[in-house]
Amino acid sequence: MNLLAKLLPANNIELGVEASSKKRVFEHAAMMFENQQGIEHSRVFDSLLARERLGSTGLGQGVAIPHGRIKGLKEAIAAIVSLQTPVAFDAPDAQPVSFLIFLLVPEQATQQHLEILSELAELLSDKTLRDTLKSAQGAGEVLQLIQTWHPTRRQPH
Repeated sequence: MNLLAKLLPANNIELGVEASSKKRVFEHAAMMFENQQGIEHSRVFDSLLARERLGSTGLGQGVAIPHGRIKGLKEAIAAIVSLQTPVAFDAPDAQPVSFLIFLLVPEQATQQHLEILSELAELLSDKTLRDTLKSAQGAGEVLQLIQTWHPTRRQPH
């Protein structure tokens, strides 16, 4: 099993979300983490925004991996949001983003954080899988695709 599948609760997948900007998407994700996991939305939003100020988390090809460190978080948690209408994201290819994998990690989770981000980048660099995820019709389909995907390079644990 891949790392993302272990960190992604089924109720943290929302498709067809309406958002007019990167900040609105971050607000939506922050509310989702608060409603589903009880993590205060302002802490999530501020963490995502602070990381984004260091440089865009947009990878290109319409996908992004916004992420942040949360003080007091016990273990990493992920969420997936697909947008009804793509938003500007300052991605390297200047393409707007419509599919986002959000990652929150404990404040001190350095090596694990890097392993997860590496795996997410690999997952989203697979064109066939990326296109299938972006066109998925339901959260169950997205979850199934994530759970059955296997990274090519295994990380030492």
